[in-house]
Amino acid sequence: PTTAPSQSDDRPRIVAFGDSLTEGLGVSPAQSYPMQLQKRLDAQGYSYQVINAGVSGETSAGGLRRVPWLLAGKPYMVILELGANDGLRGLSLPETRSHLDQIIRKFKEAQVPVLLTGMKLPPNYGEAYRTEFAATHGLPLIPFVLEGVAGEKVLNQSDGIHPTAEGYRIVVDHVLEALIPMLNGSKTNRSKAGNKTRSAPHAP
Repeated sequence: PTTAPSQSDDRPRIVAFGDSLTEGLGVSPAQSYPMQLQKRLDAQGYSYQVINAGVSGETSAGGLRRVPWLLAGKPYMVILELGANDGLRGLSLPETRSHLDQIIRKFKEAQVPVLLTGMKLPPNYGEAYRTEFAATHGLPLIPFVLEGVAGEKVLNQSDGIHPTAEGYRIVVDHVLEALIPMLNGSKTNRSKAGNKTRSAPHAP
């Protein structure tokens, strides 16, 4: 289930938005990638609240319906991981792309940065499709968030799909590699803006 943001925690919110891979199906909440990401950010001195907005079985269409609710929580940044379930539900790739286009557009209109996580696509699409899709929206991309995890029996649960706690640790490695430059870049940009307007200091 989606983790409700703490009302007493005023740190900027990074929303992990996705399906069961984000939710952490089959592992404890503390072992899910969003909560492991929270611990890693805390350890590195980054002051952000990570929200687990993963829902098992979620499709891109379901995600699109949830966007207004997520925006109401005033996210600082979104890590988007959706689309893996669409094929299982019989949705075509153009349908999935249309939904993801709309999701991304809504976040961009609200000036919420998006980090796009890629999943394996059919061989006739592959890497070029993921890269082109991210480039179209000007988004940073993790080409394959399960790199080094998928297909490794010891890193996956018995279903062969969902990672173990150790598998999620590797997922967090991939997420951090793309996320940290985004956080550092946004911090630098805000510092420049703050110097121009002499505004009060922001959270890092």
